[in-house]
Formats: sequence, C-alpha cells, structure tokens
Amino acid sequence: MTLLAFDMGGTAVKYALVEQDGTILSKGKFKTPDTLDALIKQLQTTKNTYKTDTLAGIAFSCPGAVDNESGIIGGASAIPYIHNFPFRQLLEAKLDLPITLENDANCAALAETWLGVAKQANDILFLIIGTGVGGAVIKNGKIHAGAHLHGGEFGYMIMNDKLENLSDTGTAVNAASRIAKRKGLPSLSGIEAFQLKEAGDPIAVEEIDTMFRNLAKGIFNLQYVYDPELIVIGGGVSERPDFLPAVQTQLDDLLEKITIAKVAPKLVSCEFGNDANLIGAVANFNQIYK
Repeated sequence: MTLLAFDMGGTAVKYALVEQDGTILSKGKFKTPDTLDALIKQLQTTKNTYKTDTLAGIAFSCPGAVDNESGIIGGASAIPYIHNFPFRQLLEAKLDLPITLENDANCAALAETWLGVAKQANDILFLIIGTGVGGAVIKNGKIHAGAHLHGGEFGYMIMNDKLENLSDTGTAVNAASRIAKRKGLPSLSGIEAFQLKEAGDPIAVEEIDTMFRNLAKGIFNLQYVYDPELIVIGGGVSERPDFLPAVQTQLDDLLEKITIAKVAPKLVSCEFGNDANLIGAVANFNQIYK
C-alpha cells in the first residue's frame, strides 16, 4: 500500500506518491490555488491520477497551528482559507480516504527523526531558517506540540531590549533587508546579501555576522532549556556550505566566554531538503494509523 502526500505552501503545493516506508515513487507540484474550492478540485484531480485502490490514505503537511484530532488549523499563514474550521473532515469527505494533518516544520522534523540525520536520537530540536525561524520539538521520537500547539515557535524568542525576536534578527532575509536599508537600496535578496559579504562589503559583513551571532545565542538558550541530543538545522539558507560552520564559530565563542556552560550543542544539517515535509507527513500518518 502507498500514501499520497501533500506539502502545502503559500506559492506551491508539492505532492508525492510514497510507500509507507518513506520511499518516494513519484512527485510533482501545482501552484497554490486562490480559493478553498479551487484547492479541493486540484487535490481531487491529483488523487485521481493514481490508482485509488492502492492508496491507504493521504498525508498533509500544512502551515499553521495544526490540530489533527479536531481537524482544525489555527493561527494564520500564506493560505488563509485553510484556517479555523474542520479542514480534515472536509478533506476526508471530498477525497474519500483517511486524512492526517501536521504542521510543516513538525513534518520536516519527523522525517529526520524517522529516516534522516536524527534517526538514532530520541530528544531533538529542529530549527527551520527561512523568512522567519520556525521549528519543532521532538520528545521520545514524537512531536511535542505544546499546550497551545506552539511548541517549536523558536522565532518568538526575544533577543534584545528593542523586543526584536529571533525571526527578526536571525534570518538571511531580514539581514538582507537591513543591509539594503543601510545602503539605500530598494531591496536585496539573501543570496545578494551573502555575495556582498563575500566581496568584503563592511555593512554586509556586519549584518550577516550579527545574524549568525543571534542564531548562536538562540541555539545556546535552547540547548539549556531542553537539553536535546541534537539540534537539526534546516531551511534553504542552511544548505550553504558556509552556514553551519559560521553558526558553530559564533557558538564556540559564546561557550568560551560563558565558562559555566559545559554542554556544547551538537548541530547537524538536515538530510532531506525539499522532500522533508512529504516524508514527514507520511511518518505522521504511520504514527496515527499504526
């Protein structure tokens, strides 16, 4: 038996036919529709391209505060029409198969816990560094969602007296915005910000080093709050070969100065990249339908 997995993003919805052991058989994507009705029709069309008698169910990775039990996705996201009503129940009625929902960051963490870099560990923190900083808490191999489904919202961590948080100060996107503002440019991408740093631009060097410093501070705090075996770093910018070493350099500097701290966080990069949410959605389905 196989599963159909969907990874719902604000720009595109990725999908894959996945064996229940996590092997991806085929995959594709479509542009995220503008309305709920259009989304349902596209999901039905995608499902109908496969032999439905071989499908055990459909596993979804979604943005927001996902509650699979109630079927409701709280919070807000770039797909506003999926929030605050029994979304899972609607999907089950329209797609006529068992459905599971899980938060996208949690899915990425489950993928790494199940088959990736953290498969030998039980207690893990997972950081996704994108436009903001998100993540997941894994306890005994399972998601710890928290009392209000906000477990892993590391980006809310306050970093200074200006009340800037880790999402404000610890991402390449926001570092690029600050560089552009200081240089009088209309805009700047994260890639362009790193190119300026590599060329020795002093503003870019300062802002990107500050970003790495803030990430190191956040990781240090998380290590001593939860004491995980591993902290797994994901997100597009984390695929840069210089990214993890730069965070580690800042972290080593903190540990050298804070002599009372004897435990050094163990940082690793995620393994699955763009497929992580799809694989993790299947892992979540397997846990719910044991």
